[in-house]
Amino acid sequence: MSPRTSGSARAGQYAALLCYLVFLAFPFLWLISTAFKPARELGSLHPTWIPEQPTLDNFRQAFDEQPLLRAAANSLTAALCAALIAVVVATPMAYVMARHRGRLATAATGWVVVSQAFPFVLVIIPLFLVLKNLHLINSLWGLVMVYVVWSLPFALWMLAGYVRAVPPELEEAAAVDGAGKVRILVSVTAPLLAPGIVATALFAFITAWNEFFFALVLLKTPEKQTLPVVLTHFLGAEGVADLGPLAAAAFLATLPSLVLFAVIQKRITGGLTAGAVKH
Repeated sequence: MSPRTSGSARAGQYAALLCYLVFLAFPFLWLISTAFKPARELGSLHPTWIPEQPTLDNFRQAFDEQPLLRAAANSLTAALCAALIAVVVATPMAYVMARHRGRLATAATGWVVVSQAFPFVLVIIPLFLVLKNLHLINSLWGLVMVYVVWSLPFALWMLAGYVRAVPPELEEAAAVDGAGKVRILVSVTAPLLAPGIVATALFAFITAWNEFFFALVLLKTPEKQTLPVVLTHFLGAEGVADLGPLAAAAFLATLPSLVLFAVIQKRITGGLTAGAVKH
């Protein structure tokens, strides 16, 4: 391949990447624009990207109409607990899947694949009955249990790749020094898995933070509802959206995910890279 052809291919790749980024950013930028527009501009036949008269009235109205802070606290509690429990449970399971080839690892791998094929609607009725028998309907802890079970397959799949990237020679050296399996996992493997654990926890958190269907079905009282469910309250009885407050509330709901990505971006990048490398 000539340098000119190589340069053209690289330019094409950058152009495709730029188009993809614009495609991803467009809804979010339009959401921000809508959140700061007054009602007069929202009803205009000629919408503009930048609000002509930016206002915070939509944010004030959103907080006045719905208990956003309480709903955000519920979402934060459920997402943090689900992410923490999922990572704690998935780490030793992923270690077994990656290091020990046997029936258990094969069964776990099959469960990971099969579980991703089940739609939410198919499992909601038996799930509702199980939680009802456990007296966990309309309970944040019941919702946390659902989120943990639902995120475990993905967490296992991610962490197993990170475990395979850790050189087995390090564990063998620790075993020669007299360390047991638990000590090796805690003192040798787990610190090397830190980027992967952070990345996995973040994805589990975002999945639980954005989840809507299970929260809608399992939480009945307004005091227990999570933020995605409360956002639907900005829709009128006839399906007409209170667009300004809805955009303002939705913008605020996206901020925790963006802040987390910004804070631990380097760890995520390192974790994804480590999980893709074989030694």
